[in-house]
Amino acid sequence: MKFATIEDIEAPIGFVFGEVSDFAALERSALRRGAEVQRTDDLGANGVGMCWDAAFEWRGKQRRTELELVGYEPPNAMRFASASESMNGDLWLDLVALSRGRTRLSMEMELRPQNLSARLLLQSLKLARGNIMRRYEQRIATYARDLEDKYRRRG
Repeated sequence: MKFATIEDIEAPIGFVFGEVSDFAALERSALRRGAEVQRTDDLGANGVGMCWDAAFEWRGKQRRTELELVGYEPPNAMRFASASESMNGDLWLDLVALSRGRTRLSMEMELRPQNLSARLLLQSLKLARGNIMRRYEQRIATYARDLEDKYRRRG
């Protein structure tokens, strides 16, 4: 199952990439939302090979996943791969400079079931696809507006 959305952000590509690749801030944000996130690699700088273990509650059940940064091309793209016992996934994040002060953010996520219960879960998600896509798009749009506000505030 794939989810994809595009948002235009009123900020330069360098600023946007800096924010979407601020992994420490993203970890703190996930912790505030109730997830457990722990970095498992020992890399000193951002790059391919960064890994996290994450645990979160979703649909009334505790879920665990491993996330790895498998592609890192500043300031244009990042690729992540996730793996859990029931589902694997990929996340593609692409940035394109539309002008000096405007950036297009494209995010695509694909989930692949690894067992029957995950297939059933994805089937139920497909039935609610419209609602799920709307929530996914709203979350990315809110994040994009937050980036614009942060860029404006920094002057």
